[in-house]
Amino acid sequence: MGTGGELVRVLAKGKFGGNMQVEMPAVKGFDVFVGVPDYSVHYQYRQGTILHEVRDTNLRELFGKYGDLLWMNGSHKYNVTNFIGELHDLLDFPSFSTFSQEMLDQLIGKLRKRGNSNATINRKMAALSKLLRKAYKMGDVHSLPEFKRQKEKAGRIRFLDTDEENLLFSEIRAHSELYYRFCLFLVDTGARLSEGLNLRWGDIHKDRVTFWVTKSGRSRSVPLTQRAAAAIEASDRRYSGPFAEIDQQRFRIAWHNAKDAVGFADDKDVVPHVLRHTCASRLVQGGIDIRRVQMWLGHQTLTMTMRYAHLASHDLDMCVPILERAATAK
Repeated sequence: MGTGGELVRVLAKGKFGGNMQVEMPAVKGFDVFVGVPDYSVHYQYRQGTILHEVRDTNLRELFGKYGDLLWMNGSHKYNVTNFIGELHDLLDFPSFSTFSQEMLDQLIGKLRKRGNSNATINRKMAALSKLLRKAYKMGDVHSLPEFKRQKEKAGRIRFLDTDEENLLFSEIRAHSELYYRFCLFLVDTGARLSEGLNLRWGDIHKDRVTFWVTKSGRSRSVPLTQRAAAAIEASDRRYSGPFAEIDQQRFRIAWHNAKDAVGFADDKDVVPHVLRHTCASRLVQGGIDIRRVQMWLGHQTLTMTMRYAHLASHDLDMCVPILERAATAK
């Protein structure tokens, strides 16, 4: 028999639906699964757990509960909202108290059938994992599956050369001087669209800016080029930030109109984010080491920055004389 006061945590599922966690005295000789009228009981040997009921939930409900805590407003949260909504709709049985490995595997399989690349699946799984970990911590679900990152292919990175930049920016300038200055700022700082829009006057100190609202949640500061500083200086200080008056959707429309006008209509990679790629590519091509580029862009891992490493081909130029000497020595 169990010693006095020793408790075990029990997960019970009622015949009318819903799960409930209860604590009972431990009894030696009981099997892990025992029969209780109207309930299937699963013993979990944990001490010090507060009694609470685990009810069925779903992804939309969990996102409504924790979305504002886990993601800041902006384009990334907008994407996550769509990801979670899509995953909810793909589940055969949307309500759950345990998110099983089988459920996760089925989701990944369905995303593949929809034509999602491994990179896209990884982004959606990252959002799902973050939401479920929070739900598990708060007691909304009582087990989690194992998330494994899908292997991604090294995709092509599109960036603008100087002629393309001049062509595109001139067309944007014809529509809006403000949008033109915003593009100059983005391409010379490598800021994400949301980071530039959320920049406030207090975030600017002499020749550098600090981005506080970032995708990674970590702030970073970068120095300003002369034209990036001039783009800020020309902004209207009646607004909360140099680019705060810009509506993101209207800017995107103007961008795509300019893109079509200069002959990039069929190039799906020429989106505003190409300015961030352009900044990174110019730094690497200019001989800046990859670690500094990582810090400049605010990447959480070096793996993200290594996508640009192949552009540092000038580092290989020193290999040619070695091969030339070997060839002539024969």
